[in-house]
Amino acid sequence: MAEQSSGSKQPPGKDGTWKPFRKGKKPDMPWEDPNVDKWYVEPVTKENPLPPPLEESSFAVLFPRYREKYIREVWPLVSKTLKEYEIACELNLLEGSMTVKTTRKTFDPYIIIKARDMIKLLSRSFPVEKAAKILQDDVFSDIIKIKNLVRNREKFVKRRQRLVGPNGCTLKAIELVTDCYVMVQGNTVSAMGPIKGIKNVRKLVEDCMNNIHPIYNIKTLMIKRELMKDENMKGVNWSKFLPSFKKKNVKRKKKKIKQKKEYTPFPPEQMPRKVDKELESGEYFLSEEQKRQRAKARRREEKKAAEVEEGGTSQKRKRKESAPNSERLESSSKKRRSHRKKKTKKRK
Repeated sequence: MAEQSSGSKQPPGKDGTWKPFRKGKKPDMPWEDPNVDKWYVEPVTKENPLPPPLEESSFAVLFPRYREKYIREVWPLVSKTLKEYEIACELNLLEGSMTVKTTRKTFDPYIIIKARDMIKLLSRSFPVEKAAKILQDDVFSDIIKIKNLVRNREKFVKRRQRLVGPNGCTLKAIELVTDCYVMVQGNTVSAMGPIKGIKNVRKLVEDCMNNIHPIYNIKTLMIKRELMKDENMKGVNWSKFLPSFKKKNVKRKKKKIKQKKEYTPFPPEQMPRKVDKELESGEYFLSEEQKRQRAKARRREEKKAAEVEEGGTSQKRKRKESAPNSERLESSSKKRRSHRKKKTKKRK
């Protein structure tokens, strides 16, 4: 019996290979292995391709006229880089457009979106070497429209210049802090880099156009970068380490609000002429001598009114004129004496 039991198979659960499912406890799954990296994404390559697209997808982007010369020179390099991913491209100089298309050999279906972003960046004055990096999986791009963020044209130009800074210093600082390549062109700001950096660039640009200087955001990003390096600061609140900038209310001149006049369909009344005024007052029917006498009387009245307004000034003048010129005589006599003394000294 012992020999039979040794040769026969043991029931499940006793051999140690199989465990029964108990209530309240999950069985061990293969993806629960701690050695497996669950967030790892396998790169799509020619050796590890995805199925080709069933239909052709294409995107066309227009470019400005001043970029035509550069794009024409660089187009062979663009077509070469896209050919590696089996993407077809066309350059139409008559329309001023660039087109990218998928082919039957395209092994990565998402690469057409990346190719579209590449030709977009080329039209936004990006050099080819920088624009070709967008085809990598961990690089993204964003085009921020800043035209409608500020209404006044003068303010818009000043705030856009703040992003660039003197000799491009501020722009260089933004690139170093965010690990992105940033290009300010016309009414847009183009950024290319990792997704976190692009989010920071967008926030920084929008704050700058809302009259918050970019140096404040650059300072906070620099402090965050230093705190990220320290492992002890992982579970700590960083708000006490970050700078808080209070907005100062500067007094500005209040604009005078002009009250609009009520609209009337009728034209304004005609201004009275000189003859009409004379007819109203009765001067029109007077003789020339009577008119002269009236004019003289008016002048006298005007003079009297002016003297009354001046008040004490006219009285002071009269006092000075009526007062004796004793002070003047004394000053003139002193001058004469000094002059005589000088003459006698010269003779000696």
